[in-house]
Amino acid sequence: MKISYNWLKWYIPDAPDAEKLVDILTFHVCEVDGLENLPNGDVVLDLKILPDRAHDLLSHQGIARELASLLNINFVDPRPNGDSSGRATPKYKIPESKPTNLKINILTNKDRRHVGRIVRNVKVGPSPEWVVKHLASIGQRSINNIVDATNITMFDCGQPTHAFDLNKVEGVELNIRDAKAGEKVTLLTGEEKELKEGMIAICDGAGNILDTGIKGGKHAEITTSTTDLILEADNFDPVFARKTGQALNIVTDARKRFENDLSPELAPFAMMELSALIAEMCPEATFEEIVDTYPQKQKEQKLKFSLAKISKILGLEVSVIEVGNILERYKIGYKNEGDEFEIVVPPMRLDLNIEEDMAEEMGRILGYDRILGTIPKVPARNASSIASAGGNETYAKIRAARAKLIEDGYSEVMTYVFCDKGEVEVMQSASDKKFLRTNLSDGIKESLKLNKLNAPFLGLSDVKIFEIGTVFLKDKPARNVSSIASAGGEEMRVCYANKKEVKEMTLEEYCKAEPDAFTQVLGSPGAQPRPDHEQKHTGSASEKFNMWSLFPFIARDVALWVPARNASSIASAGGPEGVSSGEVLEIIKSVSSPLIVRGPELFDEFKKDGKISYAFRLVFQSYERTLTDTEVNEVIAQISNKIKEKGWEVR
Repeated sequence: MKISYNWLKWYIPDAPDAEKLVDILTFHVCEVDGLENLPNGDVVLDLKILPDRAHDLLSHQGIARELASLLNINFVDPRPNGDSSGRATPKYKIPESKPTNLKINILTNKDRRHVGRIVRNVKVGPSPEWVVKHLASIGQRSINNIVDATNITMFDCGQPTHAFDLNKVEGVELNIRDAKAGEKVTLLTGEEKELKEGMIAICDGAGNILDTGIKGGKHAEITTSTTDLILEADNFDPVFARKTGQALNIVTDARKRFENDLSPELAPFAMMELSALIAEMCPEATFEEIVDTYPQKQKEQKLKFSLAKISKILGLEVSVIEVGNILERYKIGYKNEGDEFEIVVPPMRLDLNIEEDMAEEMGRILGYDRILGTIPKVPARNASSIASAGGNETYAKIRAARAKLIEDGYSEVMTYVFCDKGEVEVMQSASDKKFLRTNLSDGIKESLKLNKLNAPFLGLSDVKIFEIGTVFLKDKPARNVSSIASAGGEEMRVCYANKKEVKEMTLEEYCKAEPDAFTQVLGSPGAQPRPDHEQKHTGSASEKFNMWSLFPFIARDVALWVPARNASSIASAGGPEGVSSGEVLEIIKSVSSPLIVRGPELFDEFKKDGKISYAFRLVFQSYERTLTDTEVNEVIAQISNKIKEKGWEVR
């Protein structure tokens, strides 16, 4: 959702600058997908509001209230009895009301509340400049003052509203009923839609369909000749709104708000705001009494929670004072005894239902940076203590096997469990992944092949990989009843591969072949723990992950002959026999290029006929494009020229 910073400051004039708001929102409320500086001096924040808070944050007032509570700054209430200091436009004023004969009949359970009123003597025309600017800032086009007023209301408070031309409505009444399959309606866009069962139809006294609930119809469309209106603010069932929108292929801002659920308590406020805006733009307008049909009122909800439970969930000690301060800032009524709290959930906060919701609420407000990650202590250090503590012996053996293989220079891989053939079939799966694997070797062989292709880039002279994983065999007994379906059993295996062989065996067989591995990884008396048990990070604090390039690399070798020194010169100089590889390395490195991402690395060396041969490997890659041979050849040519300048021979 796009939020205008200038619009936001209507309600929180003490708001930090837009750049600071980005960090505040990101760490406490929601993601900020973008920030745009407009030519008119406004700044627009594009917020990613998730469904759990869409009911109260898909509006400028919603975001403003959240920030005011979070930052403990003043919120300017636009209601007649609220504080309006600092607002850039006049405070909302409730116009005087006259008696009305409008009837609203809710004949379906999909409409939970319908608030309507008649307004007469309006003049449809262009909107004031501030309305046009506000809508333009969030990417909305101004249509006319009446339609713009309904849009301003929705983007301001979050409640969709609509206006009908009263003179096109027969019977001065609205009937909200279930739609009949096959009924048709022409939308404001000119599209004709066929309604289905499960949808609703908002009709006038003669049965003309005026609205589908999420999109207005053309029958009572506002035009420049419109003088009298029926305003409406509804609260629809969210499931109905989503299914209707999907079935009719209607995507609107109103649908987005309805399908994420709204509190019925918001509708009267929206009617007050819409009426005030129309009164401001049409001074001669007269307003009739509001008709509020509310069959089943939203029940007051209370929620109990304890600080002990909140602290346990968060892994953070939360005090009574902190919680009380938060509840007061968010204007949530509460009472507490010791660390037990009971709150009255605000009608707009449909996301607060259970104790875990309050833990999440406290965590995000206090700041997730206060929650420190700690690794739980595991006291078990050997096989007997594992058994006595109820530990998992299989997992201990996996750790032992992994530690041994890593110590032997192998790198762990994880291959796909699903394959195109096997003994245990998976239902509802892709045709080439219908079975669970019966061995690890097939996946390891494929991984070995891929890693060999990338060995130059990885800087590996020998690819050694392993996997510890489960295979699924039809006739193998399950380890326990809950671990596998009746169709087959699991078997934990170890598979490792190098340039000479691929070997696979059960985990039990591997541990028997390495009798000391199981004891050493857990730590028997006097034994040194293996590397996987206690690892210390010795790198720089500034180290960070850099994304690899998505473009292919090119590996090139540079081989050359250098002269060997004679015995007398070696004796007199005390130097090495011939030019050292380090000297050649420095010459190659003197040719710098951003395309060289690895190397030069010496991978071959031998002597022949009084000369020494060195071979170095370089890896080229770009983060921006796929490299061509021409680009790489240019760098290799520069290196060759440097070598020749030293009088050495390029092979």
